Amino acid sequence: MKPKPKIILYNPLPVSFTMPLALMAIGSSLDRKLYDVVIVDARIEKNPHQMVLENLEGAICFGATILTGSGINDAREITQKVKAVAPRIFTVWGGWHCSLFPLDPLEEENSIDITVQGQGEIIFKELIEAINLKSGLTGIKGISWRESDGKIYKNPPRIMDDIEKLPPIDYSLIDVKKYFKRKGKRQLDYISSVGCFYRCAFCADPHVFKRKFTSISARRMGEEIEVLYKKYNFDDLNFQDETFFTYRDRVIDFAKELIGRRINVNWAATMRADQGDRLTDNEFALLAKSGLRRVLVGVESGTQEMMDWLKKDIKIEQVLATAQKCLTHKIGAQFPVIVGFPGETKEAFTKSLEFAIYLGNLSDFFDIPIFYFKPYPGSDITNMAVEQGFKLPETLDEWDKFDYMGSVSPWMDDDRFRLAENVKFYLRLSQTRRRVLLPFKKVAKLRLQKMWFSLPLEKWLKKTTKKLFS
Repeated sequence: MKPKPKIILYNPLPVSFTMPLALMAIGSSLDRKLYDVVIVDARIEKNPHQMVLENLEGAICFGATILTGSGINDAREITQKVKAVAPRIFTVWGGWHCSLFPLDPLEEENSIDITVQGQGEIIFKELIEAINLKSGLTGIKGISWRESDGKIYKNPPRIMDDIEKLPPIDYSLIDVKKYFKRKGKRQLDYISSVGCFYRCAFCADPHVFKRKFTSISARRMGEEIEVLYKKYNFDDLNFQDETFFTYRDRVIDFAKELIGRRINVNWAATMRADQGDRLTDNEFALLAKSGLRRVLVGVESGTQEMMDWLKKDIKIEQVLATAQKCLTHKIGAQFPVIVGFPGETKEAFTKSLEFAIYLGNLSDFFDIPIFYFKPYPGSDITNMAVEQGFKLPETLDEWDKFDYMGSVSPWMDDDRFRLAENVKFYLRLSQTRRRVLLPFKKVAKLRLQKMWFSLPLEKWLKKTTKKLFS
């Protein structure tokens, strides 16, 4: 019996242990009777490059998902190795970076044959069929590619597909237990929607998905999750949706599905403040009963003026109302705040920190991460900054060093950075639930109230007695 053509899908190195749902989705779109699909996750496997190379026999395509930032060079290195060993295999890059920069990877790196833009399931299915049948790439929407003569072409974009019509994600493509082990808990990642209707000026989603949104039904979610629950015995469900609470009725029906099917798990998802504000107390109670343990509510700024400039389309009052409902129903929440925007005034900067402190004081079960704005490509603010002279990275190597999560904003001075770092440190300490740290917790709250961070004994103790503060 002739072996089936093999498709190798690769997830690069950045450290987070969420399941590679994007690769699983495109792998699930392929007919498994016709193709073998192998997923190699560099975050999980000890020798991922070796694993890829050992699977090259019989392979017709190697694909990698690329997020702008760390991991690009790892993907580049293994793509070069694949081409060196098996030059006839088609190499494909997809993911956010290739949606934002369709042509740049092809122009810089000869080992890449094709890049994919936008939602990838149907595009990849058509691409694999074309590769297998040698039928050419000109008719496949949503890709850019290099012809044999070296010329690079960009095909028209593909409109968003209704994911209700796509097959369910096949979790047997990965070793689920390995992810449980790395996470330190039996947490299953799941995605039920693609895209976002909203227009936040710091986000690239409006550029990639054109403010469109598609989701699967609550009934289908219940059916799929019940099967996965019985198979993998997880106790925590982590939604990877951009805006899970977009349709209130769908979310309420999903909560009823969990309750009706007796799926006893905790679950967490993203929620906009206006969406939380529109939910009634009875609906919040139902969500809590179904196992909702935490919501992520993007705050971004502590002033309405900055929120409006960011095009958040929410009100400070809606953040407070959502926080109060979470308190009432004992639902944990994460309220991220961003500082260091271009042109942010000292007053706006300070008020954002003060709002973060206020939210943190409401509950020790509220997590208030403070991030520094980084100009993620494709967003309105980044485009504005570039027009004003800011220079984005230009090469793959430079983009690999682009840290969109941790490093300081280019628009923050040293004084603001020190103040923000102090607030971050003492805010975490003020919310500790460790009994041994309760005296420090009281001092931290007082420091935050007075914005007084001189003589930081607690920081010195953390450096010298790491076990105490771990």
